[in-house]
Amino acid sequence: MSETFITAYKVAALWSSTDDEGNPLDDDFSINDFSSEANQKVEADCAAFLAKCEEKGIEFSFEELEQAGHDFWLTRNHHGCGFWDGDWSEHGEVLTEIAHSFGEAWIYVGDDEKIYFL
Repeated sequence: MSETFITAYKVAALWSSTDDEGNPLDDDFSINDFSSEANQKVEADCAAFLAKCEEKGIEFSFEELEQAGHDFWLTRNHHGCGFWDGDWSEHGEVLTEIAHSFGEAWIYVGDDEKIYFL
C-alpha cells in the first residue's frame, strides 16, 4: 500500500469537507486526526481501488500516486474535478468508473474531535 496515495486521499477529504458552520475541516484538523476506524476504512478503500486498477492494467508511477489518491477521493464523491477532468487522458474514463464503483464517502468530526465516516 502506498502511504503517498493514502495521505493524498486524506488531505483531499479534509480540504473538501466542511464542519457544521461550513468551515473546511483542514482549517482545524489534519490527517493525524482520523479515528482508528476511519483509518481502517481509508486503508481498505485505497487498497481495493488500487487492486481494481491493477486488474485493469493501470499502474501509477511514484510521481502519479499523490494525484491519484487525491483524485480518488474527489471522483468518488462527484466533486468538480478528478480523474475525468482531462489530466488522466489515457485512463481517465476507466479510473472514473472504478472510483464511482465505491460510492460516495463523507467524513465528520466526532465528539472526541476525531474524524469518522458516516
